[in-house]
Amino acid sequence: MPILTLLTDFGTQDEYVGVMKGVILSIAPDVRLVDLSHQIPPQDVRRAAFLLTSAVPYFPPDTVHLAVVDPGVGTERRPLAVRTPAGTFVGPDNGLFSWVLAGVPEWVAVEIREPAYRLPHVSFTFHGRDIFAPAAAYLAAGVPLERLGPRLTDPVRLPSPRLEVRDDAIEGEVLYADRFGNLVTSVGRFSWDGDRLQLAPAFRPMSGEVTIGATAARVALAGAELRGIRRTYGEVAVGEPLALVGSSGFLEIAVRQGNAAATLDAVPGTPVTLWVCTAETQGAQGR
Repeated sequence: MPILTLLTDFGTQDEYVGVMKGVILSIAPDVRLVDLSHQIPPQDVRRAAFLLTSAVPYFPPDTVHLAVVDPGVGTERRPLAVRTPAGTFVGPDNGLFSWVLAGVPEWVAVEIREPAYRLPHVSFTFHGRDIFAPAAAYLAAGVPLERLGPRLTDPVRLPSPRLEVRDDAIEGEVLYADRFGNLVTSVGRFSWDGDRLQLAPAFRPMSGEVTIGATAARVALAGAELRGIRRTYGEVAVGEPLALVGSSGFLEIAVRQGNAAATLDAVPGTPVTLWVCTAETQGAQGR
């Protein structure tokens, strides 16, 4: 049974998500639908792009990912379908798939134009229902990507989040605050190796290897400085801020049983500096 995920900024108060599912199931009744999220802040393409690239590695590579965060609905922006080794993606050509594409060696994209793979009547304001849901359903049902429309070689790309690696520090930014108020940053992805962290930058290639001593590291943002990178929230007292590696491998700032975004008054774009000991950083190259 094919898997089709949905990611939108529609929320669940209105009928929009349910109607999209109805369209999909009318075309591909055997598909398994998975809701990634429908709580993306309205029109926040960047947040959706990050959530998507964080979630995709946990799905089979033949999954179809339908993402609709579409501030340009009804304008000249193109409807897009992209096949990659990590999965197939359907949505507006507004940068939603930028960071997914940055992490794969090759991809093929088409502009969704063929009327046979849309609903008969296309509105100006709900392309999620009329264009993207049908296209995703047909792809999940086995229709070849190339039938949906002509090849497209220049999908819109979002600028990469700030991530600068130096010998003594890594500079990044806050990407967003999750529902707990944890601040997710662009500094990552990290993996643990004993009491050290290995950095594999997520948004751009980098030669060399960066190894960071977790205990000696310091994190500075919004006027606060935190010593050490923790494994769990339980390593500090209730109400105390901490830096840790989140489940997706990115540096996060949290307050145990509290709200780091409110406590530190930090917002998306707030600079973050991870200071490291030069002796523990090997092969770092600034970008």
